[in-house]
Amino acid sequence: MFKPLAFALIAVTILTASINSPRASLAGTCASKCGSRPIQFTPGQHIRVEVVNSTPNLIKIQKPSGTDAISLSPGQKLNIEGIEGTEPNTSLIFWSETGLSLQAIVSKPNFGTLRLELRPTWRNPGDRSLYIMDDGKINVF
Repeated sequence: MFKPLAFALIAVTILTASINSPRASLAGTCASKCGSRPIQFTPGQHIRVEVVNSTPNLIKIQKPSGTDAISLSPGQKLNIEGIEGTEPNTSLIFWSETGLSLQAIVSKPNFGTLRLELRPTWRNPGDRSLYIMDDGKINVF
């Protein structure tokens, strides 16, 4: 007789405690507080990189594995085709001709496009490169 009564008393205590302090007893998801999902492409996917110069200065961009530096004027857009997600750790490096620190904002406007917007920033040293890892993940350094 005492066991069912003790069990009922414990259950009522736990229920009362959870009603009075729901944050301590209820687990939630981060669906509204996690931030945006990291940008990732399917490994092996053909990717078009769109670079936008949102600075007031000339910017240079280079794919170290085979291209010379390309100049990008203020406000200009550049499309870089032919980047394959199977290349091991494909990268683009970028810098300002005047030594301005840059902030790289990446987005995925559609299935096969990676947008890289370069903006001025006060952070020192700023961002300098974009890496497309062979697993499809995007990193900015």
